[in-house]
Amino acid sequence: MELDKLLVSTKFAPPHIGSRFISRKHLLDQLRDGQRCSFVLVTGGAGFGKTILLAQWRLELMKAGDEVSWLSLSHDDKQLASFATYLTAALRRLGIPVEDEMLLEGLDGLDGDIVKAMDHVVAATLNAAGLVQKDLYLVIDDYHHVDDQRAHRLVQKLIDHCPANLHIAIASRAAPPLLISRLRVLGRVTEIGFGELPFNAEETRSFLAQNLGTVKLSAEEMRLIHDKTGGWPASLELMAIMLRSRPETRARLGELGWSSSDLQAYLAEEVVANLPPEMIDFMEQVSVCRRFNIELAEAVTGSPDASALLRRAEEENLLMYRVEWDDRLPWYRFHPLFGEFLAARQARRGAASVNALHRRASQWFAQHGLLVEAVRHAVWGGDLEFAADAIDQAAKETWSLSFISLMLNLLDRLPQETLFAHPRLFFLGCLTLSMTARHAKAERWIAQVRESVAAKNPVISSKLPLADAAVAMQRDDTRRCIDLLEPLHGIVSESPYLLHFYLCLLGYAYASVGRFDEAHKLLDDNPIDPAERKNDIALVAEGSRGLLLLTEGNVREAARIGAELVAVAESVHGRRSVSASVTATTLGESYYELDRIDEARELLANRARLVMQASMPPVMLNAALVTARLDLLHMPPEAVLTFLESQATHYQALGLHRLVACMQAEQVRILLNMGQKARAGQVSARLSQLGVTHCSADGVRAEIPAVAAMSRARMALAGNDPHEALLALQAAREHAQQYRRARMQVQENLLAAFALDELKRFEDTATRLVEAVQIASRFGLLRTLLDEGARAGDLLESVRGDTRLDETAAAHLEDLLARFGQAEGSRPAVPLRSGAKVPAGVNLTPRELEILGLVAQAMTNKRIALTLNISLDTVKWNVRNILTKLNLSSRYDAMSWARKHGLIA
Repeated sequence: MELDKLLVSTKFAPPHIGSRFISRKHLLDQLRDGQRCSFVLVTGGAGFGKTILLAQWRLELMKAGDEVSWLSLSHDDKQLASFATYLTAALRRLGIPVEDEMLLEGLDGLDGDIVKAMDHVVAATLNAAGLVQKDLYLVIDDYHHVDDQRAHRLVQKLIDHCPANLHIAIASRAAPPLLISRLRVLGRVTEIGFGELPFNAEETRSFLAQNLGTVKLSAEEMRLIHDKTGGWPASLELMAIMLRSRPETRARLGELGWSSSDLQAYLAEEVVANLPPEMIDFMEQVSVCRRFNIELAEAVTGSPDASALLRRAEEENLLMYRVEWDDRLPWYRFHPLFGEFLAARQARRGAASVNALHRRASQWFAQHGLLVEAVRHAVWGGDLEFAADAIDQAAKETWSLSFISLMLNLLDRLPQETLFAHPRLFFLGCLTLSMTARHAKAERWIAQVRESVAAKNPVISSKLPLADAAVAMQRDDTRRCIDLLEPLHGIVSESPYLLHFYLCLLGYAYASVGRFDEAHKLLDDNPIDPAERKNDIALVAEGSRGLLLLTEGNVREAARIGAELVAVAESVHGRRSVSASVTATTLGESYYELDRIDEARELLANRARLVMQASMPPVMLNAALVTARLDLLHMPPEAVLTFLESQATHYQALGLHRLVACMQAEQVRILLNMGQKARAGQVSARLSQLGVTHCSADGVRAEIPAVAAMSRARMALAGNDPHEALLALQAAREHAQQYRRARMQVQENLLAAFALDELKRFEDTATRLVEAVQIASRFGLLRTLLDEGARAGDLLESVRGDTRLDETAAAHLEDLLARFGQAEGSRPAVPLRSGAKVPAGVNLTPRELEILGLVAQAMTNKRIALTLNISLDTVKWNVRNILTKLNLSSRYDAMSWARKHGLIA
């Protein structure tokens, strides 16, 4: 026992768990489920939270009355003597009477003596442990420092023969050389590995909220940080420090990465410093690849030891993940930030060295039929002829949306004679330009193709109308799109890629003019085989049905279809892939309309902006509108107005006047809600001019006069001129009915009800409200009504119980009124002080004001959720929004603010 006085006491002290640490609930649940196991193993790279996880678990165990002993190892403990000394001291802290001499006497002897000493220690320890009348937990942290096989044998003996009440937990950067297969078979091991340790998106959000002080990030910014860091706790900690100390870096979050000096130092000191030179050199060379396996690594690096080095990197958890893949060899990738760090180090060797690595990778990928990656590395390595040949080959076999960014990169570099020598490539270049909002250049190219290529190549010539249709779609000319595409089906059906592209274009073109039955029949007659989902354009084609439903207004069905496709797209192609981003945009808009705000916000964060600048016009429009509406729920309206104006300018430059009109209509609505009629009038005047310009438009552009008419009606209502409002709304009503636009029909009915109510035509008002509810009920529409504000809620209350509403519509109305805060038989539980007015410039929604009143009465989030009959997540989100809008940091501050401004007693 005297020896304990010579030991470093801090090695037996776990880290302090403060409020800034995030509870790893799902991992703790996993540990709880297996806490009767003999052995717990947590492995992961530096800074992934192994220690904090076990420290959190320790607190839970101690609260349950169990005995826990903690031991943190260091480099000094790699040999048996030091390790055994601290191990016996840790065991004694569990109340197990282990004498130092039992093991130490044999340490200087022969191997046989040591084995006997070990057996003696293990037997005495385990027998003594079995006599203790409670569960005992020994936690050994940083076990990777142990480098003595005798020490490993000692631990092996302990875990092999543990009594039922003794449990050993080990945290290590590398998997220890322990034989635990038998324990796995017996169900006596709980394992948490490298892939499970990173924070999920919700944990990242909680961590940043707790660690950024007064810096309040948007959902978009939080998701961007999560995607960039991959949930790596150490890098999140460094990001938080940087944002607190240098708030100006927030404006360039997208550019931040390994270049942070703190992160560079961490990677250099904690990950790379102790690695042998051959391992560092190997990883730097392999880092030019986004993913790699043993054969690719050998081809790129030329190292005969590639297999052993890769195996060691995996065993030591050097920030490398195994990627699931249907292949005989496992694939790997580096953590994004670590990969950037390694690639930057490799770049210091010069462009020639890096280009050579890319070219080797390109050749390997091409030989194995992985053409997307073959082209990517050929372009990066400057081998443009090879890239052109590979894309030409892909056009016949595996062309997909994954080639788009590569095509754009390549097209800017290739000389025109090379394009002429590859007619398929030239044609695909036209499609690529047209589908990425570069339709002016696409038109020039199509003309060149017709002059120089088509006459010599009838196969290409027969497909040129598809490129023309793509340009027509990007110009929002859906009538021309239909005329060009209807004769093409037999021509494009021979190519899966062209057929899928054709289905996307023609399906939406039909829907845009109200021909929904034909649009659905087109997709029904050309079903997508689930096996084709590995091709991203097939997923987009399959997901285009959701866009048809959304265009019609059937958001309930669009959400049902979209949820599965987004999950597939993310799983197969990645969260920020084109297919995932496009299908998520449709699903996010559906979720918003269904008032599933948190889900919409999380779904679209850090990817909606990928498609709102350059995609098909309906996708760009949906992405921009849902982004603006989500932002309006928690951001100052001026910021949203600025965003809408910037989008209008961008769409004006593209010649997309319908999208400009929709941006302006949204601005008018927001400005009128702010009481700024003069500014709203200026925007409405510009919108009215667009309506006049397009008064005879057909196809989807016929929507422009209808949108302008809706805004004129809003202006008339704001000017107390209900007659003018009804006159303007007639044009919108005719368009919505002709083109079967359910959301516009509901909006038009609500605005007409406002006007009729002012004219005291109460029966007509009720008729319009009933019609709005019936349509909304049929398709699941909620936000279209909720976004019209409290006045809509008050009027809808008046038709509660109307006999014209069937059971389904009546239930939908009750749901709406509950969301308006007018559920039958209830009133806001804690209203703000009678007559209280929110200070000018404070943009709190009615729901936020209601929750603020409850927060001010010191209610917990759970109690608020029960009081208002809403989800706990919704309460948390609203509380965060309140604090952000008021620039406050705590619930107590919110209570004080409300009292100070006379909103509560």
